[in-house]
Amino acid sequence: MSVKTIAISAGVVLVAVIGAGAWYATQSTGDDAFAQCRAAAVSGGTAAIGGPFELVNEDGVTVTDQDVFTKPTILYFGYTFCPDVCPLDNMRNADALRLLEERGYDAQTAFISIDPERDTPEVMKEFTSLFHEDMIGLTGTPEQVKAASTAYKTYYKKQDGDPEYYLVDHSTFTYLVFPEIGFVDFFKRDDTPEQMADRVACFIDAAG
Repeated sequence: MSVKTIAISAGVVLVAVIGAGAWYATQSTGDDAFAQCRAAAVSGGTAAIGGPFELVNEDGVTVTDQDVFTKPTILYFGYTFCPDVCPLDNMRNADALRLLEERGYDAQTAFISIDPERDTPEVMKEFTSLFHEDMIGLTGTPEQVKAASTAYKTYYKKQDGDPEYYLVDHSTFTYLVFPEIGFVDFFKRDDTPEQMADRVACFIDAAG
């Protein structure tokens, strides 16, 4: 995937989902227990992102969002055949999780494939094991994957070309999801593992 394609893809979602900094500055934070942890705001509020889904885990078992989000989760949408962005982002997310574990925080990371044609449970298990032993890999039918992507306002589109070695354009945000609470924040590609770990820790502390 080219840098230009990534920028366009991310920009589409950025315009649709992320509110401007000026908007954030004018909002009351009195009712937001996580206000001190946020780096930006979400247009329409955090309730506009996330929701129920049904996918298939690495063991071929159908699971729901409630089965997956049993602890604070760093969530990313991508695909295993991705030549550059997905491996880098997943490693960054895994590094952030390792930092959190070193600090005594109980969290996890999950990777949802937007390429269910190639990303079988077996492929997902092999891929996630490269980054962190506890990274959760999720795939499913095209309909299941689309429903999860729509819930989290992500973008993806299969490119025309070779039927076996095709690429998929996709957005590159990483999400932070809490059990029972749901989506609470997002991370951009230029956020470092240290910055992510600091913010996730802030959210966990604020949640009590």
